[in-house]
Amino acid sequence: MEDAAFPHLGESSQPPPRACPPRCSCPRADTVDCDGLDLRVFPDNITRAAQHLSLQNNQLQELPYNELSRLSSLRTLNLHNNLISSEGLPDEAFESLTQLQHIYVAHNKVNPLLTPYSAPGLARLGSRSTDCRGDSMGLEGDHQDQYAVFPQLSVAPQFLPRSLRVADLAANQVTEIFPLTFGEKPALRSVYLHNNQLSNAGLPPDAFHGSEAVTTLSLSNNQLSYLPPSLPPSLERLHLQNNLISKVPRGALSRQTHLRELYLQHNQLTDSGLDATTFSKLHCLEYLDLSHNHLAAVPAGLPHTLAVLHLGRNRIRQVEAARLHRAQGLRYLLLQHNQLGTAGLPTGALRPLRGLHTLHIYGNRLERVPLALPRRLRSLVLPHNRVAMLGARDLTSTPGLAELNLAYNRLVSARVHHRAFRRLRALRSLDLAGNQLTQLPPGLPTSLHTLRLQRNQLRALEPEPLAGLDQLQELSLAHNRLRVGDIGPGTWHELQALQVLDLSHNELSFVPPDLPETLEELRLQSNRISHVGPEAFLSTPSLRALFLRANRLHMTSIAPEAFLGLPHLRVVDTTDNLEQVLVQLPPTAPRQPRAWGP
Repeated sequence: MEDAAFPHLGESSQPPPRACPPRCSCPRADTVDCDGLDLRVFPDNITRAAQHLSLQNNQLQELPYNELSRLSSLRTLNLHNNLISSEGLPDEAFESLTQLQHIYVAHNKVNPLLTPYSAPGLARLGSRSTDCRGDSMGLEGDHQDQYAVFPQLSVAPQFLPRSLRVADLAANQVTEIFPLTFGEKPALRSVYLHNNQLSNAGLPPDAFHGSEAVTTLSLSNNQLSYLPPSLPPSLERLHLQNNLISKVPRGALSRQTHLRELYLQHNQLTDSGLDATTFSKLHCLEYLDLSHNHLAAVPAGLPHTLAVLHLGRNRIRQVEAARLHRAQGLRYLLLQHNQLGTAGLPTGALRPLRGLHTLHIYGNRLERVPLALPRRLRSLVLPHNRVAMLGARDLTSTPGLAELNLAYNRLVSARVHHRAFRRLRALRSLDLAGNQLTQLPPGLPTSLHTLRLQRNQLRALEPEPLAGLDQLQELSLAHNRLRVGDIGPGTWHELQALQVLDLSHNELSFVPPDLPETLEELRLQSNRISHVGPEAFLSTPSLRALFLRANRLHMTSIAPEAFLGLPHLRVVDTTDNLEQVLVQLPPTAPRQPRAWGP
């Protein structure tokens, strides 16, 4: 008799190998990964037990119903980046996938300007054609050949499984969806339809009926002309940027009381396309982006929960305090690149915003810093305006300011009051670049870490304006008219924390003496330096990077002893000088620095 404990001759005691389509990988019994195999035909031999099937980054053109119908256990189907068209995605394809939770069919667009043989299935139509009268016309040369192009994924599936949680049809040519594409899906959470060709006509009013758990909906980069009605009331994030939206119909957002983020930038919204009730029911809204539209005023009815409001690149001429009265929780207000003049932002206009942290108003037409700004403001950014003066009381309402950017305005030294900065005891960063200053401003806050004064008309430096700046770490004086003889003795003496000093694009003829001991990076490019003596860097033992590019140095202009005592030096840039410069690095350096040259 045969012993049942032992296998028959020719049999193995090991379990049979797991079935897996050729070239694919099956790391688990429920997972089939056929990613990036250049497949043109749906693979066979996929186990019925598969729950996760990845077919992304292939050249599939269709989904065969008979193959899909076998895979009733599928939970995830990834068809991202193929060549699937609407014809290749039959309506009955998903009927048997009753457990499907995640479907990804994004990026199935085919370039309509195909060249011959650039994709499979291209059919040559012939080398002759007829004109509108039916006369035959000869075509000269291969460039006149005509070829068929693949159809696009322009129509969404009429039916997707009720079990769906995430649906991604982004970056196709979809112009139409149907009531049961996304409707009647009680577990559906996220729908991605961005970068398609959807208009309002292609989006039925009951598109999300019965799908009241959707929290994320992305419809950006389509052709919508107004905000779609009957959106899911459960929405928390709604992306509608880069459409043609000129109007939000009254009540369109009245049911979306859970909405936290709303993106409407890059549309065609005007003041008449919004009303006082547009946003008033959004009791959870925290983030609203209305930038790159055609608004002339701040919208009314902003909710008190709003924390971030983007209004940049509109046509706003006036900010009314009454319109901001309810938005007392606002922390970030971005008004850059509008048409605000001084009269358009009157004294106290922003006073209702008691918790405002950051205000961006650069690229407007302001002639003075707005007065009576919120006391808790930490960042005030207004470069590229027309500010020509700083008075003694202009900044007194914001004692907690940490960042002040007044770059590229019209400030002149004579109109910067010596007490303009006296209340800014927490200021860390001050940017005055691109103005018309001829001397360092007096009364600079001792709390400064960064001071930018490049692209002014500075001709001299004296110790007094820099006195007490013992926390300053970065100082930019580039693109001025400084000469070594105009830098007063002791100018750098109190800069005991300075690490980066930029003196590039000035008129220096040699390295300034007595630089701060803490200096790590020294920028001296594009000056008139013709010689570097042996004692040039005795005061800067921590130097790591030195830039001497585009000066007047010759081969032996740098003394052999110049870099002795600089053990941390890693970069010496001497390119674009009169000759290739000989750089002798200290032999005691722990690692050989890079000496750049032609």
